[in-house]
Amino acid sequence: MTIEESTFGHTKENKEVSLFKLSNGFEMKVEILNYGGIIKNIFVPDRYGKVEDVVLGHDDILGYEEKSDYFGCIAGRFANRINQGRFYINGTQFQLPQNSNGNSLHGGVKGFDKQVWEAQVFNRGKEVGVSLFYLSKDGEEDYPGNMKCWVTYTLDNSNQLRIEYRAETDKTTIVNLTNHTYFNLKDGGETNILDHNLRIYASHYTPVDSNLIPFGTLDSVEDTPFDFREFAPIGDKIDQEHTQLVNGGGYDHNFVLDKNNGECNLIASVYEPISGRMLEVLTTEPGIQFYSGNFLKGDIVGKNNVPYEYRSGLCLETQHFPDSPNHKQFPSTILNPGEQFESTTIYKFGVEP
Repeated sequence: MTIEESTFGHTKENKEVSLFKLSNGFEMKVEILNYGGIIKNIFVPDRYGKVEDVVLGHDDILGYEEKSDYFGCIAGRFANRINQGRFYINGTQFQLPQNSNGNSLHGGVKGFDKQVWEAQVFNRGKEVGVSLFYLSKDGEEDYPGNMKCWVTYTLDNSNQLRIEYRAETDKTTIVNLTNHTYFNLKDGGETNILDHNLRIYASHYTPVDSNLIPFGTLDSVEDTPFDFREFAPIGDKIDQEHTQLVNGGGYDHNFVLDKNNGECNLIASVYEPISGRMLEVLTTEPGIQFYSGNFLKGDIVGKNNVPYEYRSGLCLETQHFPDSPNHKQFPSTILNPGEQFESTTIYKFGVEP
């Protein structure tokens, strides 16, 4: 188990950005930036032992600053969308920046994905990692409260990447944190992900309007294109004439996880048949946003000069539900002083024969 630190570059504000290389000795390597807490690379072997990068991203810091579509980042202070950027706490209205079709998305104009975090590395023998810290000040992106946030990435010798989130505040606020990595288990984004087989342990999902804001209902996946309770190729039903697929441009929906007991449960799996690679997702969160890369259009050139074309990556963002502050029936995203927000997600990699 090893960890190395190097300089990745400097932001346009001349802040130094560090790159942390984690290796477990079993051919799995993970590279993380303290800019946005970004997972830059994940190298894992296929069924033949060939080690390749399986996530989308950029080769330099300027790409992440100017061209990135949230590749690999920590999304916060509130991941996903808030309707019109507006919510209430104890009767007081808060108005956030509207950075996506009149709504607030992933924390606003300069969310956690665009911040340089403090970093501390560790090596515990059987696992290595980096712990990131960021203080989101009262009023930043118009959120209330000074919120301290810690995100720790840990790689172990069983090819598991664990992400642990923790936050506390001095004023009542809202929080919803996730990682926004785009996966392509076949070739890291050179081709589309429609042949990937997906399973999500969810009997319901939250349907959305044309701006991807939930109506507030929990609809059954039964007899719909959203039924991934058994493995199915992502491309099988993605282009069906279904209102929700039209609204999302494909899959861009929150799935309500069947196992919601606060424990870190297996809630999703992805299998890519050509490489044999398997990704399992475990989380303590109540929901997962499955996004099929519908807004990728080939105009973003990523690592190794690869243009990321339509649906060349998929995201599995473990989180609370979108627009939760405006739906009392959804699990609460309120964080009060004296409380701690805690969440864990694990990405586990393997191969099938």
